Amino acid sequence: MGGACGLSRRPPRCQAREVRAGRGTLRYVPEDSKDKVISDEDVLGTLLKVFQALFLNDFDKQSEILTLLPEPVKSKYQDLLALEHQRVKQLENRHQLQNIFKPEEILYKTLGFSVARATSSLVSAGKGVFVTKGLVPKGAVVSMYPGTVYQKYEPVFFQSIGNPFIFRCLDGVLIDGNDKGISKVVYRSCNGRDRLGPLKMCDSTWLTSEIHNPLALGQYVNNCSNDRAANVCYQEFDVPAVFPIELKQYLPNIAYSYDKLSPLRCVVLVALRDIKQGEELFSNYYTIVS
Repeated sequence: MGGACGLSRRPPRCQAREVRAGRGTLRYVPEDSKDKVISDEDVLGTLLKVFQALFLNDFDKQSEILTLLPEPVKSKYQDLLALEHQRVKQLENRHQLQNIFKPEEILYKTLGFSVARATSSLVSAGKGVFVTKGLVPKGAVVSMYPGTVYQKYEPVFFQSIGNPFIFRCLDGVLIDGNDKGISKVVYRSCNGRDRLGPLKMCDSTWLTSEIHNPLALGQYVNNCSNDRAANVCYQEFDVPAVFPIELKQYLPNIAYSYDKLSPLRCVVLVALRDIKQGEELFSNYYTIVS
């Protein structure tokens, strides 16, 4: 996977963002931007908006979780659901309303676009990610990079052998986005370790064909080529401690080691320009911090 193109000349202090095939292009990032195309607040706002919509769409199946939430939180969701019912009151009853939308439809209803995997337009690149409906506006979070998160000092050797899905963050943190083999086993094991009764601390459905979080496709975004410019870029995001516990079930990342001191690292893909329906997403596998 990943269409290769020639490396640009490297200015001083360049740092690779991904451990992939050793090929790729470079994206220039001014030092004062700290590699942020949009603010962390904007990233958080988008994730909360999408995850909350997914939660409401699956509301009838969330009963166990709801019993554990404080009353003000439960009331908030009841109020939001009532507003949703009014908005789609053309449906005959509440039972019809619940669980009728697929995750990609929720994404379209919430952000105005949907994305999905399909055969890449690049020769021999395998799968890629396409905008299947709507328009992705510049600066929108269009995807997430799922996987197990490893700190610099944690072992990832066996998982990394022949693995083209390991993403390297600027500070050396690694994310293993492989949905097969030992990587899949490790992720599922960490998911079982961190689960608190009915409360899931992450989403493991990206390992299957029935994805609950429709954004969790970022590991299949291919590298740009000489005639296919990058239209998305990677941005690191640490999940804040105040992130609603009932929505963590949609986070497609989990820490390899149980460490309460380190925030969970996520990586999102942000649109560098408006991206139209039918277009494939292309990224840069390397970043220069100037």
